[in-house]
Amino acid sequence: MLPARLRAGAQWSDTCILNISSHGLLIHSARAAPEGSTIELRRGDHVIVARVMWRDGARVGLQAEERLPVEQIMSLGQSQALQLTASNGATIERRKQPRPMVIDARLRGRAMEFVSVGIIGASMALTIWSMASEALAKPMAAVAVALGG
Repeated sequence: MLPARLRAGAQWSDTCILNISSHGLLIHSARAAPEGSTIELRRGDHVIVARVMWRDGARVGLQAEERLPVEQIMSLGQSQALQLTASNGATIERRKQPRPMVIDARLRGRAMEFVSVGIIGASMALTIWSMASEALAKPMAAVAVALGG
């Protein structure tokens, strides 16, 4: 069993490769795409594009679009298992690193939303103040005349 990542549509999920040949795979995945659809499977640096040929519960049969480097895909798991434990352990997967442009865009969007809500609130307050002063102008003038002012 080799762990891998599966992308079906826009969603990623974990999967296990149960069997692999030069043109196909047998995987175990709770979230596989329907038969006939194209999926993307990632195992280390290997990206496998395949078509779902059949599905039986969580077991899915895939047919790869290109010839698969079976030995490289299988030995990838062994090389990580044989890695020295004296290493600093700082292996960072690139997909887990933050995306600065996306974060900046979100912060910029939130700031624009905050400013626009503030402008709308201020213009509503000015409109209400203007309407209230117009509505009370005549009665206040009458009160001022009555008081002799």
